[in-house]
Amino acid sequence: MHTHPLPQPGPAPKTLVEAAYLQLRRDIISGRRAPGEKLRVEHLKDEYQVGAGTLREALALLVADALVVTQGQRGFRVTSMSLSDFEDITRTRVLLETQALRNAIEHGDDAWEADLVASFHQLTKAEERLGEHHGAWVDEWEARNREFHEALIAASPSRWIRHFLAVLYRQSERYRRLAVTARPIPRDLHAEHTAIFQATLGRNAELACQLLAEHILLTLKSIRELPVETMSSTDLQTPGGGATAA
Repeated sequence: MHTHPLPQPGPAPKTLVEAAYLQLRRDIISGRRAPGEKLRVEHLKDEYQVGAGTLREALALLVADALVVTQGQRGFRVTSMSLSDFEDITRTRVLLETQALRNAIEHGDDAWEADLVASFHQLTKAEERLGEHHGAWVDEWEARNREFHEALIAASPSRWIRHFLAVLYRQSERYRRLAVTARPIPRDLHAEHTAIFQATLGRNAELACQLLAEHILLTLKSIRELPVETMSSTDLQTPGGGATAA
């Protein structure tokens, strides 16, 4: 079996606030900080080795990401997860992303195609590594998956659609991680991405949009297959097999 070096960490944070924000965000996305968990500044500042003021700034950034909610004078709590929330995120994303893809196919030039080819190549490599090493590559796969979906719609002339899709994509990340780790339904994720990629390069807007919608909705189907209590679990960190999320 071909082996790959383990993923390398990203660029070092430039400030203490950024470092605390990124670590807290990783802990929330991975499930180490469970949905609904109370985040007590006086306890967390020691764990993350920052001052209370720095930690509050980091938590404020997570509030802006909608991963943390404030409770007035009662502090902060990890945002809850629910099937109804993910259904709303998913259906809104399908509406916007298929329209953005249609626009990108209409307006995209050779440079857009070249960027799309490059992002698909990187995603393919990440999916190979994810299939071999599972948990060690989930974060890297998530980044390459995001870049591929961004490249698909990069030629869309509407910056607002691209902005709102970036928000929706971030909001679906915890659910996508859950689908990857739990694998409730069998999927060939690479085959799905390949079909979308080929239809897009072929400028077949109808087929590309149909495939993209089906691809995104399959992750919702995956989440629907899970027990309700799974969305309050903290054990989201070690996948048992290949990727299953859009």
